Amino acid sequence: MRLEEAKRNTEKDLMSKDEERQGVCDKEGNSNIHRKNGTSRGLMQIEIPSECGGSGLVNGSGTFIPRDGDSSRPNDVDNSYLPSLDDEVAVRILARVPRSQFQNLRLVNRRYNSLIMSSELYNMRENIGITDPKVLLLASGELRWWCYEPYTGSHRELPILPSDICFSSSDKETLCVGNHLLVSGKEIEDPAIWRYELESDRWFHGPRMINPRFLFASANCGNVACVAGGISLGAGLSILNTAEKYDPKTKSWEPLPRMNRRRKLCSGFCMDRKFYVIGGQNENGDNLACGECYDFTRNAWELIPGMAEDFSSGSSQSPPLVAVVNNELYSLEASSNQLKVYLKNSNTWKELGKVPVRADIRKGWGVAFKSLGDELLIIGCVEETKTGQGMTVCTCVPNPDLDFVRWCVLQSGTDKWCSFILNCAIMMA
Repeated sequence: MRLEEAKRNTEKDLMSKDEERQGVCDKEGNSNIHRKNGTSRGLMQIEIPSECGGSGLVNGSGTFIPRDGDSSRPNDVDNSYLPSLDDEVAVRILARVPRSQFQNLRLVNRRYNSLIMSSELYNMRENIGITDPKVLLLASGELRWWCYEPYTGSHRELPILPSDICFSSSDKETLCVGNHLLVSGKEIEDPAIWRYELESDRWFHGPRMINPRFLFASANCGNVACVAGGISLGAGLSILNTAEKYDPKTKSWEPLPRMNRRRKLCSGFCMDRKFYVIGGQNENGDNLACGECYDFTRNAWELIPGMAEDFSSGSSQSPPLVAVVNNELYSLEASSNQLKVYLKNSNTWKELGKVPVRADIRKGWGVAFKSLGDELLIIGCVEETKTGQGMTVCTCVPNPDLDFVRWCVLQSGTDKWCSFILNCAIMMA
């Protein structure tokens, strides 16, 4: 059907059978190419005989026109992703190409470009368990977000986020799920969320949360992202106990049951297939030592007393710096730069030694502490520096059974970014 349609679409542009055969490919692979006479569009036609991969013509737009009775197509036309392989096998192979090379694949031909722009490759990577972690960050003084791949050291700028001046200059919060980066903030008239989609490499407006908020807890919980608590962006700036989840497939928010406690300046994470919220302050400004977890199966919250008992607190303190690796919870104590691991059985914390960056300089603000697959990632400065000096990027493979960790410095004092990270999120795609 595809070939018959192509033939019908081109019959009115072809003059006569004799005029069509203007380019002949000899056995040595040489071509004599002639521009079609009498056409205002300047189509070029090349005859491709069987010894050159097919029997027919290719016009100037790259469309293959077979001879009558011949359904073959040349190998170099947009027919299959990989010669001699069906598309399903080819997509499984291409899904293993590093994500950083996808932009180069788009240049192969139109069909490759369409494949990269669709979600097919990303869905295949998810199905076969292939991910390339990407650090999406915005540093102080930068107009653009950066996409940094720590294992390769490659980095690129994202397209400019087309928000108004109020959104770009005010505080923002971020979370990633699937191939979406969500940036929440305040525009001149209303609260807003901007969504970056990796497949299309573009920013889109919305969708807004059901209850817009800031200084809230958030976490990537696999197929959905969850948020809870925070300060309402509506009238009154009330402290919230509401929660909701975002589905990247439907690009929509759904409400979750309310938490047991109202809290702001809290942090979230996913562990044991549950959404946890820890730390923060209640509506009276009191520090909360308890945590809460939402069970998706039971559709209910459970209070965990004393989970954040050892956390430093204060009105100017950042939300708790927490990350989950291999289903174990780790925290970075901002006041002491101490790495800790949570012991589930005893509801206590164990120290694992100091980290190689200074989180204490600004009470935890400006430091990225994230889960990077099987590793912990930390980005910060190693000493108190002047604005504009670079950041140090480190990773480690933590083990809760040991009393220390070995840190690997990926970049030290890099001048790519300023010494203060405004926002950071990890995309596993």
